[in-house]
Amino acid sequence: MTTLTAAMQEVQALVDGAFAHLKSRCGGGTRLEPKALDALQTPSFDLAFCAAELAAADAVQKYAAAIRGGDALAGSLADAFTYEVLAAICARLSLRAADFGIEFATVSAAHPGRHPALARLASGEHLARLGAELLQRDGRLPAAGLDDDKELMRETFAQFAAEVVAPLAQDVHRTDSDIPEVILKGAAELGLFGVSIPESYGGLQPDGAPDTLAMLVVTEALSAASLGAAGSLITRPEIMARALLSGGTETQRRRWLPRLASGEKLVAISITEPDYGSDVAQLKLRATPVKGGWLLDGAKTWCTCAGLADVILIIARTDPDPGLGHRGLSQFMVEKPRFAGHEFDHLQTGGGRLAAKAIRTIGYRGMHSFDLFFEKYFVPADCLVGEAAGAGRGFYLTMAGLTGGRVQTAARANGVMQAAFDAGLRYAAQRKVFGQSIASYSLTQARLARVAAWLSASRQFAYAVARRMDAGGGDMQASLVKLFACRTAEWVSRDMMQLFGGVGYAEECEASRYFVDARVLSIFEGAEETLALKVIARELISAA
Repeated sequence: MTTLTAAMQEVQALVDGAFAHLKSRCGGGTRLEPKALDALQTPSFDLAFCAAELAAADAVQKYAAAIRGGDALAGSLADAFTYEVLAAICARLSLRAADFGIEFATVSAAHPGRHPALARLASGEHLARLGAELLQRDGRLPAAGLDDDKELMRETFAQFAAEVVAPLAQDVHRTDSDIPEVILKGAAELGLFGVSIPESYGGLQPDGAPDTLAMLVVTEALSAASLGAAGSLITRPEIMARALLSGGTETQRRRWLPRLASGEKLVAISITEPDYGSDVAQLKLRATPVKGGWLLDGAKTWCTCAGLADVILIIARTDPDPGLGHRGLSQFMVEKPRFAGHEFDHLQTGGGRLAAKAIRTIGYRGMHSFDLFFEKYFVPADCLVGEAAGAGRGFYLTMAGLTGGRVQTAARANGVMQAAFDAGLRYAAQRKVFGQSIASYSLTQARLARVAAWLSASRQFAYAVARRMDAGGGDMQASLVKLFACRTAEWVSRDMMQLFGGVGYAEECEASRYFVDARVLSIFEGAEETLALKVIARELISAA
């Protein structure tokens, strides 16, 4: 057993004990007392991040062990990351030790810094050496550990991203324009929209063998070129495909999945309402039964890609009884024409109306996120997911879709981080300050090493979760990796932007785009507070 492994186990024991302490304060039984749990939100939030960081350390250590003989840098980056998160967890626990039911001295005794050999992993000298090696390699990170098929897929989409997406990305961002047709057409020709759809329905995924890892590899490559114009194209068809495969009729699958896979039909997902976001069970948009279908009345917000979409997968309340909560919700596939630009107003022949206006955002531009307003908008009965059998199942189908969306969002974060790292390293090597390149300073080298270590850990964590999901599990881990990767992308993009100095603050600089794009990642597909408190902490406290 290595000393680092022993340190991981000690810190893990502290975190497990803290979860057990919170459970004792919430009744200690199989059912937690809601009011008691709400009173513990601050320590619960902290512990959720501790759990995510430990899971990331475990994933990157296993990856490094598997390829350590091939590239020593993989192990060095993994060890530097692991030491840093163990020290950070101890600092977090010691800050509020009493909240976690832990003695301050106990936390101090578990700190990895008490081992001189481990403490050197965080030294400025060691990190600068790693950064210098990365500069000598022109920023090339160790191999990601993908098999030949996944590596070929990554290379194919990375080439498309570099040749087609990247030259257009900055203009799309600065003008807040629609995604160019050349990107949509090229993505469809490569089969992007079918990555999460089984071959029997016209997609690329082998029948009976989910391939979440393929989705992540493709997403990363595209997100590195543009989060808003390419990296998120796969998200919405993936969520709708999961809904149809889980709860749709065979007729619905045959009708919709091939059209999604080919890119013939673009998809938007509409869940959030003006007063309700993560609290899906309280949604109010009404679906009233009428002859031949349903009428939708109410408002939605933050519906990304609603203008260009041909179909919006929407969740609505089909049973007006408020006592039913989430059991009164159903999913609908709402068809509409495509509209360019930032607003539209569609009138149906029978008088129904769907009006929309885009919300101006600081980043994540290209798709546009819309406020939607439905007035007696007619939806045929066969567009209720699952038809009659699907009534009341909307909440469950939505949650199933969000699991894939969360791990896919982690991949989007990894793509943005990769782009920020590449840009920062290139600029540091070229820019001279006080007579020498920025890259020659030890602080820059250490900064590059830290970013590379956290990026590698985040990527391997996402890959590990994808493999677990493809084996039939991984729901909790999808939330953990989303929490971890998205928060990491914020500081990584900030630190790389900092290398550019004043240039980085200019809108025409790529680094500023990565920074504002990264900020949205911790908000959508499950805000980090909701994931930390309502999903991660609640489940881990219950299991303690």
